Amino acid sequence: MKFGVVVFPESNCDQDILYTLTEILHQEAVPIWHKEQDLQGCDFIFLSGGISDDGSLGNGAISRLSPVMSAVGEHAKKGGYIMGISKGFQALCEAGLLPGTLLQNESGRFICKNIFIKAGAVNTIVTSGLDSQKAYKIPIAHSKGRYFASPDVLKSIEDNDQVIFRYCNEKGEYMESANPNGSLANIAGIISKEKNVIGMMPHPERAADFELENLDGRELFDSILAVINA
Repeated sequence: MKFGVVVFPESNCDQDILYTLTEILHQEAVPIWHKEQDLQGCDFIFLSGGISDDGSLGNGAISRLSPVMSAVGEHAKKGGYIMGISKGFQALCEAGLLPGTLLQNESGRFICKNIFIKAGAVNTIVTSGLDSQKAYKIPIAHSKGRYFASPDVLKSIEDNDQVIFRYCNEKGEYMESANPNGSLANIAGIISKEKNVIGMMPHPERAADFELENLDGRELFDSILAVINA
């Protein structure tokens, strides 16, 4: 399995993902500049996030216009795995590879802090190895992370078991006060009907190293590897 990490202008989490994949998980992973259209034979593509989530020219609406997104779309059509984190989630929604969209946080402010999420659908590559009762502490850093979809789309993703993460409190309870950005139904992450395109706002790559004193994010990556290597 070869991983590719798309690098957008101003993004900074590409290096965090590459570090997690290569130094912590000892996987083959390469950076892919957003202007490239060659995915370098990668099987699993990550779309990174970072500081441009504040709404600057590097946000998801602009990123989805990058040349690499054409190749990413073709990869998805062929059943290849794609995971967008934060701004990468925005880009996947803007490109029509995932339903719904990400709007300005309800507070109108940039939010950077640790929050808790709980796995929803457990039959996916990123959640099958997780404890469905555990509240995972994962950081967020965004100003446009409020998931929104029309009532019909929301019903569809709920009916198709496409919600993979919801915001919760440290006890795993879903409540309004645990929702940091006002997302519909506390949604923090979703997956495509085909179960190969994944999007989430929290940053698991920022919670995958002993030095950070938080390994909750690593469990998501371990779940991915367990399915791939099964």
